[in-house]
Amino acid sequence: MAGDKPKEPKEPMNAPGPSPGKVRAGMGDVGAEAVEIYSDEDHARAIGLWSILTPDGKADPAQVPQVEPTGWLAMYRGMLLIRLLDERLMTLQRQGRVGFYAEARGQEATVIAPVAALEAGDWIVPSHREGGAALYRGLPLAAYVAQIFGNVHDIGKGRQMPVHPAAPRELRFLPISSCVATQLPQATGIAWAAKIKGDKTVVLAYLGEGATSAEDFHTGVNFAAVFRAPVVFVCVNNQWAVSTPAAAQSASETFAVKALAYGIPGVRVDGNDPFALYAATRQAAERARRGQGPTLIEAVTYRLGAHSSSDDPDRYRAPAEVETWAAREPLIRFQAWLKTAGVLDDAREAEMRADLSRDIRDAVAANEGQPPPPLRSLIEDVYLRPPRALEEQLADLQRVRAGLP
Repeated sequence: MAGDKPKEPKEPMNAPGPSPGKVRAGMGDVGAEAVEIYSDEDHARAIGLWSILTPDGKADPAQVPQVEPTGWLAMYRGMLLIRLLDERLMTLQRQGRVGFYAEARGQEATVIAPVAALEAGDWIVPSHREGGAALYRGLPLAAYVAQIFGNVHDIGKGRQMPVHPAAPRELRFLPISSCVATQLPQATGIAWAAKIKGDKTVVLAYLGEGATSAEDFHTGVNFAAVFRAPVVFVCVNNQWAVSTPAAAQSASETFAVKALAYGIPGVRVDGNDPFALYAATRQAAERARRGQGPTLIEAVTYRLGAHSSSDDPDRYRAPAEVETWAAREPLIRFQAWLKTAGVLDDAREAEMRADLSRDIRDAVAANEGQPPPPLRSLIEDVYLRPPRALEEQLADLQRVRAGLP
């Protein structure tokens, strides 16, 4: 009523918040009881940095995941292929022989190690730089290079920009999308469908740290958390979203800690350490397969090269920063451990490099200069029979290209 004194709040607005390890659930009164939804151990995993392999290539044998030597060698080969392929194709782009390219130099462990931790029937939903995961799964190198050229051998028929490879359905690798975070609701949808069907399939979904600022990050992660969809989200924190530094993307302690707000585990991992990445992904995948829902892994790494061939990173980052991270890059670390463990030696390393370099040269030679996909492919693959309007438009295009009136 008018003239009544306003009620005093139940506690001062500057009263202490919940105790460590607890957060207030919902949007009720500030004096509401705190509800614990994650433990101090959960928080420690999300703000720490899980690492097994040191920058100089040493590891405690008790912490190294139990993988056959041939498995580690296959992972190293997959990482080395990415490095050599990126170097070659970026050179072709600078020579004007390829229109566009984006490399994964410095991030090879984040591409290969999580995929190696999956089972063959699991799905991969990539972000910008995970084309090497399709190669690791079995995509022929010639098919990958054909997509870079967008020629008649391109599985995607030239409909995607370069470095966005498609793959045969049996590889369970979705085409890469440049639209930031849009792949995350799709990954959750695949996982939810698998859960509804009763499959034990797990979906590995990649994203960059910049994607955590997009709406689809919330949509994908929140839905997966609520419905316990079997998804492993790998946030590749390479420190730069084009020219935006990671510090400008979020005020959170880490990107992994965001998981706790969704009620799921967050794990922060050294993204240049293939052992830690493999172990973290394996644990998360097993958890998802048991029906316990998604996990968010933050892989802390660094993009040594430009965002793409259209970018000049010297305009926004210091050379000293690049040099510091280059000393921690994954290939040198992994190679040092493999040689110490007797899995790899100089002769075998040289042979592997020579074989991969030859394969890359052959794939380029087989695809450069090949004609584009047939013009008719423009109207195919959507309708069983293209409608008359599309047939008429195609006929007009063919007439104009032929120089006819």
